[in-house]
Amino acid sequence: MIDRSLTRRTLARQAAYAAASMTLLGASPVLAQAPGKAGTKVLRYVFPVAETGFDPARIVDLYSRIVTAHIFESLYTYDHLARPVKIRPALAQGMPEHSEDYRTWTVKVRPGILFQDDPAFGGQPREVTAQDFVYALKRFADPANKSPVVAGVLEQKYIGLAALREKALKEKKPFDYDTEIEGIRALDRHTIQFRLEEPRPRFGDSLAAHDLYGAVAREVVEKYGDAIPAHPVGTGPFRLVQWRRSSLIVLERNPTYRDVRYEAEPASDDAQGQALLARFKGRRLPMIDRVEISIIEETQPRWLAFLNAQIDFVNVPGEFVNQAMPNGRVAPNLAKVGIQGYRALNPDSAFTYFNMDDPVVGGYTPEKVALRRAIGLAMDVEREIRVIRRGQAVPAQSMVVPHTSGYDPAFKSENGDYDPARAQALLDLHGYVDRNGDGWRERPDGKPLVLEVATQPDQTSRQFDELWKTNMARVGIRVSFSIGKWPEQLKAARAGKLMLWTLGSSAAGSDGQSSLARLYGPQAGSQNLARFKHPEFDRIYQRMNVIPDGPERDELFRQAKLIVTAFMPYKVTVHRFNNDLVHPWLVGYRRPLFWQEWWHMVDIDNTRRPAK
Repeated sequence: MIDRSLTRRTLARQAAYAAASMTLLGASPVLAQAPGKAGTKVLRYVFPVAETGFDPARIVDLYSRIVTAHIFESLYTYDHLARPVKIRPALAQGMPEHSEDYRTWTVKVRPGILFQDDPAFGGQPREVTAQDFVYALKRFADPANKSPVVAGVLEQKYIGLAALREKALKEKKPFDYDTEIEGIRALDRHTIQFRLEEPRPRFGDSLAAHDLYGAVAREVVEKYGDAIPAHPVGTGPFRLVQWRRSSLIVLERNPTYRDVRYEAEPASDDAQGQALLARFKGRRLPMIDRVEISIIEETQPRWLAFLNAQIDFVNVPGEFVNQAMPNGRVAPNLAKVGIQGYRALNPDSAFTYFNMDDPVVGGYTPEKVALRRAIGLAMDVEREIRVIRRGQAVPAQSMVVPHTSGYDPAFKSENGDYDPARAQALLDLHGYVDRNGDGWRERPDGKPLVLEVATQPDQTSRQFDELWKTNMARVGIRVSFSIGKWPEQLKAARAGKLMLWTLGSSAAGSDGQSSLARLYGPQAGSQNLARFKHPEFDRIYQRMNVIPDGPERDELFRQAKLIVTAFMPYKVTVHRFNNDLVHPWLVGYRRPLFWQEWWHMVDIDNTRRPAK
């Protein structure tokens, strides 16, 4: 029954949204909604994949990191509107000071910053100190946490940190947090110093990651123990107030958040950025009160939830992008009700990795390299872009992603080729032939050749599965599928239990070397899902770490790309476009270049939201 107290304008708006919703058929999803106060500014958001937990040291997935990026705060952050990117202080007081050789970095922590209230603090305000950053970084090295990013942390070469970890592993004793190490020290209550074994010219960039490297209070971790993923306590704009696993995540404004104002430095010729700055400059953050995140894995229910105004923002699923944003512009029926669209090429890649330890697709001998290269050449990326991705991607030539150092739009490699004839020739040459006449190739030793492709039980994954079968059948290779939820597949991938799997990755910063970490030997089982180990590649990677940006580093990027193309531990398929739609009551949205950290930078105009 219609509430007659609604205004004609509201009724008209509801009717318009209902009409927009009729562009698709199907039942509207029922979203899990948490109770909120009348007049509360609520951002309703959706994840396409379930989260895993909110402990930065143990975090394993993108979506959990989006949440922790709004709860914790690191020493530095990225300017929300600056293009190209700029790093600015967050909990630091000023920019870091470094020695001439880039081995010693010193940061002042801003005094008076408080953690959100928590029972672990015994009812007393708890100020952030330099020691909280020392403790947070040591947690990544603690073997008990099984941190998936420990290799990346140790790669910074903090003096003494690796030795402290090795001691705990060797003696099988609890990690010693109380032993001071030279590499990460609190010089006083508000000064932290980092000392590194090798030069790290870009070390300051690593301190700008709220999602992972925020301040952590030791008493909170010790209070909650193994339950700490459900009890994130940070200094950021929001706090976790409700969590139903794989269903609902609710954040609310942090009542102890300090006075932070909307500030940014957009380029002078950035019209959109300048307009946002003019509108919001000086506003206190966060501008909204609450974020409600539902998990909707299937694309059609997620799209319908947006059309029915049950969520405020959506990254348009590929199968609906031509309806929603034909030729990159918002469809007239959506524009009529005030929906706005934003399209941009992401600093990301989609790729298939091959487990280099797998007896079928792994290894470095000529026949194994030939098999992976043949599989790569048989993958019809243009069809993937045209049919599954609806044109919303460009072919990739290497692992290095757009908008980062080392990305060269003129670089061309075999990675970007589709050539089934060459694939079949490689297979024939190296003994992958049909010996029994059944139409399928066998391995050189006569055993069956079957690719076990890991996949997920959603509609889009099923489309990719069909393309896998078509592509591989064209060159005589059989395919079977191992279906599992995304978090479980990631866990198996890190453990080296999958033969091959297709997934995506987004850059967290402007240095393209972060993409190459997926091939660095010491990161096997962490960022390096392929478990690729190549001494020359590792030497190049290590050299890139210690030299400043410039021609030598650019040449090393090129050499690294060629090694990866030659051995094909990854088939990088595309760099994707993002197509974001927002309802008119979500005001101030702009997609960050490198991280989905924007909830505190937008406002909700409840006068424009349709009444329930």
